[in-house]
Amino acid sequence: MKIIDRLNEDGIHISFEVFPPKTDEGFDKVIGAVDEIATLNPAFISVTYGAGGGTSKNTARIASHIKDDLNVLSLAHLTCASSTKEEVRKVIGNLKELGIDNILALRGDIPPGMDFPDTDRFRFAYELVEEIRKHGDFCIGAACYPEGHVENEHKSDDIRYLKQKVDSGVDFLTTQMFFDNDIHYNFLYRIREAGITVPVLPGIMPITSASQMKKSQELSGTVFPRRFLAILDRFGSSPAAMRQAGIAYATDQIIDLLANGVRNIHIYSMNKPDIAAAIMKNLSEIIKA
Repeated sequence: MKIIDRLNEDGIHISFEVFPPKTDEGFDKVIGAVDEIATLNPAFISVTYGAGGGTSKNTARIASHIKDDLNVLSLAHLTCASSTKEEVRKVIGNLKELGIDNILALRGDIPPGMDFPDTDRFRFAYELVEEIRKHGDFCIGAACYPEGHVENEHKSDDIRYLKQKVDSGVDFLTTQMFFDNDIHYNFLYRIREAGITVPVLPGIMPITSASQMKKSQELSGTVFPRRFLAILDRFGSSPAAMRQAGIAYATDQIIDLLANGVRNIHIYSMNKPDIAAAIMKNLSEIIKA
């Protein structure tokens, strides 16, 4: 089944993201976390891409396990900046052989020291989308950035590039994490005005430690509202309290999104089934309403 078909169904759809192990030795631990998250009845589970070939094969293995053994829709991430065009085509072929119908197409981070772009690599995500379309009837997702992509100076350029990407064959979008829902609502207004009509899944990241917040800010450049900073200031030194506060904050974001008509939500679970389960417990009656 394709994810776009699931997203177009009636009801609320909450999905989760997991990431493959950095080494093969950690594979079983990740599978254990995935198995627990699958018990939460997610709309789908996405698997990030281990770039550079070393652990990228585990993305397909985990996505296949989710689909075949757990009977849950899976979404395999695929990035192109760190791989040659031929390597990308091999990954697409492997996903096709495994019967994985859903791919999240990403440019990905440029590896340190790499001379990018070059003629043997896809430069932009839209080029990857076009390539995936050539190889089968995949459902293709892509990323979007409510606060603007860090490489684009103007938000108008950001939306123009996003429109180009969607027009290349994207079925749905997933946002980068954000912590102020008004940013998301404003973003939706602007992209709809630009003619981007595909479903957009807000990406929610439960921040449960001060170190996690610092890393998230370094990676994404996201803005933390004063309300969240006050929570961090008050509870950041207590791991148990910060965990509970982070779960509550993410839950509150999701409740607000649902109350404002959003039906599809993606949670960056960070391979933590206990965090995912706590959020779903908080939403147990809300998602039935």
